[in-house]
Amino acid sequence: MNLAGLVPAATLTIDRRFNGPPDSGNGGYVCGRLAAHLLLAARVVRVRLRVPPPLERVMFVEVSAEGLLLRDPGPDGGTVAEARALDPAATAGFTGDLPLVPGFTDATAAAREFRGFHAHPYPGCFVCGPDRAAGNGLRLFAGPLPGRADVAAPWIPDASLAAPGDPAHVAAEFVWAALDCPGGFAFPLPPDRAILLGELAVERFGEVHVGERCVVVGTELGADGRKHFVRTALFGEDGACRGVGRATWFEIPAQAGAGAEPRASRETP
Repeated sequence: MNLAGLVPAATLTIDRRFNGPPDSGNGGYVCGRLAAHLLLAARVVRVRLRVPPPLERVMFVEVSAEGLLLRDPGPDGGTVAEARALDPAATAGFTGDLPLVPGFTDATAAAREFRGFHAHPYPGCFVCGPDRAAGNGLRLFAGPLPGRADVAAPWIPDASLAAPGDPAHVAAEFVWAALDCPGGFAFPLPPDRAILLGELAVERFGEVHVGERCVVVGTELGADGRKHFVRTALFGEDGACRGVGRATWFEIPAQAGAGAEPRASRETP
């Protein structure tokens, strides 16, 4: 698909508030920011992260043959991420069998067992970091649901997450962020390992309202060595699904932290 004329020349800078690992952007947030530049009526957008996105550095959004590229113009820079709209015919089964949505009270109870309270590779993460104060981070603490393989977290998005010019609805990049980290806690992780997001594809079904009582559910779909394939689903206060994410996560040595570069294949099943 020729995107010429559909995508304006743009720059993208990740504010330090939106970190995941200490020195790079939260993967879901960055994916959502780049996806927002894909000005097509795309039902599903997939973003692949090539390297950890740098913070507070001006990057360029460029049109490629298949979608968009996020480029780092720094001396050691290159392609940070790639985004493309997926063919609806190829994503007909994207949602699959969605998990039964737990109640907000059940999700709140599950969050008390969030393993990140005891050991977290990135405790300052904008989305799931327990070191973040309310109103500064999303504080999505996905814990195990009794009798299920899923994890769940409650979420009440605050006014600081509203879309520009639309105070009633949450900006798209924060929906992407909410569909990111809960999936990273849907599988066990050895104490000497950390994880990085390699790829996230998102399908949206409706707006998320500021102040509504939402629930995010994460489920592992499979694993292949150090790769984990997960699905996340975001449900609104009325129980309707507002978005689904499919992601690939990579295990890395814990000491590698923010400097690791997940360069292996990122295909989701």
